Amino acid sequence: QVQLVESGGGLVQPGGSLRLSCAASGSDFSINAMGWYRQAPGLQREMVATITSSGDTNYSDSVKGRFTISRDSAKNTAYLQMNSLKPEDTAVYYCNVVYSRSWAIFQKNAWGQGTQVTVSS
Repeated sequence: QVQLVESGGGLVQPGGSLRLSCAASGSDFSINAMGWYRQAPGLQREMVATITSSGDTNYSDSVKGRFTISRDSAKNTAYLQMNSLKPEDTAVYYCNVVYSRSWAIFQKNAWGQGTQVTVSS
């Protein structure tokens, strides 16, 4: 119903930057919030950043001051600007969206397929 496509991952050196994009597609839906999560092999999935439709943001302590989440409401797209990347940022990054159908009052959520971010020399 609602599909998310992430892009922008890749290999970058420590101290470098990447910009992830998450585009939501579908019909008859309104986004309430979008967020980025990450998971490294053998580790738990971690919330990285979230943003509501009103623009309120939250960040994990590990990325505060380095990452910035933003959104383009007209394009149903969220971005994650990642600066000063560290090797410990290496993970698969997943986009999540909380949305409502135009004909329903209950919220639903969808996940993207994930995009690999590798920070290494």
